Amino acid sequence: MAIVLFNKKIKDDIYMLKLKGKFEGKEGQFYMLKPKNTFLSKPISIHDIDKEGISFLYQVKGEGTKYFSTLKEGMEVDLFGPRGNGFDIENIDKDVTVIGGGIGTAPLYYLIKQIKNKYPNKYIRVYLGFTKEDYLVDEFKKIADEVIVDVGGIITHQVDFTKDDKYFSCGPDIMMKSAYDLASKEGHDVIVSLENRMACAVGACLGCNVRTSGGNRKVCKDGPVFAGSEVY
Repeated sequence: MAIVLFNKKIKDDIYMLKLKGKFEGKEGQFYMLKPKNTFLSKPISIHDIDKEGISFLYQVKGEGTKYFSTLKEGMEVDLFGPRGNGFDIENIDKDVTVIGGGIGTAPLYYLIKQIKNKYPNKYIRVYLGFTKEDYLVDEFKKIADEVIVDVGGIITHQVDFTKDDKYFSCGPDIMMKSAYDLASKEGHDVIVSLENRMACAVGACLGCNVRTSGGNRKVCKDGPVFAGSEVY
């Protein structure tokens, strides 16, 4: 249980929810938040953690997230986590390229922030793709060295995959597959965060299975982060 610090509309159906308290979690992990109007909890990735609490960037898509959009300061939210494996940022010996699409940009903010804290001299390039309108671009510019934004186009076509960088991506599956296909032609892998639907978040229901090069894996437990070479 946590108390809402704020829940503000960022753009159209995009909201930022911040909960008060001391939270744990690494970049790429997620929490399960329980709406009062549905049976199942909803997985939402960590957007940021600071001394005040934890932030979640989410998009209103169904009844559960519609309920979240009605939360006000001081209200209580049931949640548990963190869940999932998260991104591995140990031993990064290259500059970094991060590719995000739509609401898939949500976990990438905390990823970039943590990489910059750990490796202040690494150059971080960020590519953000949106269908209609961009959001939070200025926030990304505060923590990254270079931010390229595309609205209505194909963001992966703007990425220079010839650079010998460490590549990370989260967003629509078609975008991440495109990123992997283009990167692999240059001899690079892309670390991706999948957005499969989940129910239990403990690996019991098998509802989020994904086929990988090593057999079927559970996105909630074995992921959501995989190497692109495993899943594409």
